[in-house]
Amino acid sequence: MSKTLIRGAKVLGDRALDVLIDGETVAAVGTGLDADGARVVEADGQILLPGLVDLHTHLREPGREDSETVLTGTRAAARGGYTAVHAMANTFPVADTAGVVEQVWRLGRESGHCDVQPVGAVTVGLEGKQLAELGAMHESAASVRVFSDDGKCVDDAVIMRRALEYVKAFDGVIAQHAQEPRLTEGAQMNEGTVSAELGLGGWPAVAEESIIARDVLLAAHVGSRLHVCHLSTAGSVEIVRWAKSKGWNVTAEVTPHHLLLTDELVRSYDPVYKVNPPLRTEADVRALREALADGTIDCVATDHAPHPHEDKDCEWGAAAMGMVGLETALSVVQHTMVETGLLDWAGVADRMSFRPAAIGRLAGQGRPVSAGEPANLTLVDPAYRGTVDSAGFASRSRNTPYQGRELPGRVTHTFLRGRATVMDGKLV
Repeated sequence: MSKTLIRGAKVLGDRALDVLIDGETVAAVGTGLDADGARVVEADGQILLPGLVDLHTHLREPGREDSETVLTGTRAAARGGYTAVHAMANTFPVADTAGVVEQVWRLGRESGHCDVQPVGAVTVGLEGKQLAELGAMHESAASVRVFSDDGKCVDDAVIMRRALEYVKAFDGVIAQHAQEPRLTEGAQMNEGTVSAELGLGGWPAVAEESIIARDVLLAAHVGSRLHVCHLSTAGSVEIVRWAKSKGWNVTAEVTPHHLLLTDELVRSYDPVYKVNPPLRTEADVRALREALADGTIDCVATDHAPHPHEDKDCEWGAAAMGMVGLETALSVVQHTMVETGLLDWAGVADRMSFRPAAIGRLAGQGRPVSAGEPANLTLVDPAYRGTVDSAGFASRSRNTPYQGRELPGRVTHTFLRGRATVMDGKLV
């Protein structure tokens, strides 16, 4: 059916309106719109948002299809209300050539559940020694604009400077995994009281903050765009706030888990809480929430990091780092930001759709809900309350830190250019 009428949804949490989708676009927004043969979605009490955009998703394909594939990952994304995701480069082989990024891009087009924009590696093999084919990846069919060695830090200042200089020519952005490797050797969790009590190697906040401080200065010197991945400490917030006060072109993201969870959970020794950067303190969580609210942190990014059970169902020291997040991100943001009064739904749309799409330079995504715009839309029931059960996930992996936890909100419908990918909470 080419026409769909969403009736009575609160657009960006404001007044209830009807939204008519015709083909791939929003045809009209108003009250009392005629269904005129369209499929009708009754949305009384629900929130209509632009389709969510994730700047930081690990889809694992090629090479680790045992944990996720582009198909299963984009299904999970659609279930979470996403219409576009950026696929990180730490695959096998690494996405450091035009051929690999095009492969991921084409797999995304074939999946049909959301747009997949590959992220290219900054250095060959993520080894931090030689710049990858940045220009070739940008000029490929995938038209890469975001480059990251995520999982590893570009710790060589000269390489980082050269990368920033290179991408400036085509308005690209370097997304840095801020982790000074020499300060985090053997690190297992956040360095602090809990790590001392548990006897686990600590990952100090300064290991993140020192790299961010260096990189904002480099970005200012070059006049290029820097994006800070999964910012996690109060000190990092202050550095980014300072850089922005200077007018430098610096953006930052925070993950849902860093908005909610703290290092106190590590006392359980449950490897589901092992993540990089690690869960921090309650004071850090408060600072991150406030920074997301005031715009110092630009957006929420999931850092969806699926792992097969054997990589997580083991002793803490041997466990892989990472958590799945696509299917729970919006619920966590509702819980931590909306229900606390720190953001309204228009703010959620800004931090989870408008800004990440702008940072990634994604045409057609992160657009207003208005006539003539692409019909990339997400419908959310904010009154829903449910217990997280990973058995029902669309993702191939189950390493969620929210198993058994009650969270608010549920994505009921997701539309990708007018076509429903999720209807009544179920994949189409």
